Amino acid sequence: MKGYRFITDDDTVDFCQRVTEALSNGWKLHGEPKMTFDHKRKVMRCGQAVIKQSSKKYKKGMDLAKI
Repeated sequence: MKGYRFITDDDTVDFCQRVTEALSNGWKLHGEPKMTFDHKRKVMRCGQAVIKQSSKKYKKGMDLAKI
């Protein structure tokens, strides 16, 4: 199966660390990163799609971060 995740977080080092962790675990970037301003919270939000090929079979509810 091909796993897909969209990692989101505030524009902080935590977002970069989450994407770096995914890349170090075999995930690959998919598309361009996205940024938007959350007017209610007054912070920038970031998002990055990642994909990973896995021999596991998809099951509803599985933790995609662990494939």
